[in-house]
Amino acid sequence: MMFFKALARAACSAVFCLIGSSIWAADFPVPKEGSWVVRDFRFHTGETLPELRLNFTTVGEPTGEPVLVLHGTTGSGASMITPGFGGELFGPGQALDARRYYVILPDAIGTGKSSKPSDGLRAKFPQYNYDDMVDAQYRLVKEHLGVKHLRLVIGNSMGGMQTWIWGQRYPAFMDALVPMASLPTEMASRNWIMRRLIVDSIRNDPEWMNGNYTKQPKSLQFASVFYAFASNGGTQALYKAAPTREKADQLLNQRLNAPFAGDANDHLYQWDSSRDYNPSPGLEKIQAALLAINSADDERNPPELGLLQNEVKRVTNGRYVILLASETTAGHGTTGQQAKLWARHLADLLQNAPKLGQ
Repeated sequence: MMFFKALARAACSAVFCLIGSSIWAADFPVPKEGSWVVRDFRFHTGETLPELRLNFTTVGEPTGEPVLVLHGTTGSGASMITPGFGGELFGPGQALDARRYYVILPDAIGTGKSSKPSDGLRAKFPQYNYDDMVDAQYRLVKEHLGVKHLRLVIGNSMGGMQTWIWGQRYPAFMDALVPMASLPTEMASRNWIMRRLIVDSIRNDPEWMNGNYTKQPKSLQFASVFYAFASNGGTQALYKAAPTREKADQLLNQRLNAPFAGDANDHLYQWDSSRDYNPSPGLEKIQAALLAINSADDERNPPELGLLQNEVKRVTNGRYVILLASETTAGHGTTGQQAKLWARHLADLLQNAPKLGQ
C-alpha cells in the first residue's frame, strides 16, 4: 500500500491533490469534492451572510446508505481521508465500506474550503458556534445532496461534540450516532482554559491589529504548539518520544520551527466557536442508538471525571467505550488517528442499530 505510506507523510493539502489525481491506489473509491452556496444564511447571533460556501468531500456513490463524518477543530473533511482513519474504515469489508455506504465529509463553517474569516471579512465575519455548524451541515445534506435520512453521524473531537448536537437538533434524521474524543457536557476546565489562551494570545498580540494584520501574528504558532503539547498526543507516547531534556528540546524546536499555514483569524474563530457548547440539557431528546468512544489518556476529556459515564446513562439507547492507553496511543488524538482500535465497535453498532427512518 504505497499510497498509504506516502499519504501518511503528506500534509492535509496534499490530500486534495491526490483526490484530483487520475491514479488512485487506495482500497476505497476516489474521493470527490464538491461545493454548495447557501443564500442569506442566518447565524445564532442574528447575523446573516449573503453567501455561505459549504465545501464537502464524498466517498462512494449516492445510492449507498448515507453516512456523515465530521472532523475536528482546524481540520477539514479531507483531513479524515488518511491511512489511520479512512484507510481503516472505507475499504472493502471495513465498517464503512464505501461500496455500501455513501460517506459525506463536510468542511465545517470556518474551516477547509468552506466560508471563513480569511476569505476577506476577517474579524467582521459572523460569530458562529457549533449549532450554526450543525445547521449548515444539515442543510447541505438535506437540501443540496438530497439525503432524507442518515444511517450514521460520526465525528471526532469538534466533530464528536457536533455529533451530540446532531442527535438533539435532528433526532429523527439518523439511526446511529458515534461521538468520539468528546464529552456531552459544558465546555469547561482544561479544555476551555487552553482554548481561551489561544484566543486571548491572538487578540493580545500587537501584530493582530484587530484582525487586519499584514503578516501572521507570531503568537498563533506558539499558542498552537503549546495547546497541542498540553492537550494532545498521550502522556506515555510523549515520554517515549522525549525521555530526556535534550530530546524534549529537539521535539519542541521541531514543532516551533515547522512550517505553519494557519490563519490567525480563522484559528481564533474556530477555537472560540466552542464557547457556548453544552449538549447536556438535551440528552434525553436523542433517539438514535449512540456509542460514545473516548480514550483513557484523552487530556481534554479525562475519563477519571466520570462525566461521560454518568451522562450517557441519560441517552435511551446509549453506551460508551473507553480505549486503553499505551505508549502507542495518542491521547486526545487516538480516535482520529487509529480507527483500527475502535472500528469493530462501530461495525457492531451498525449491524444492530434499528433503522429509524423506515
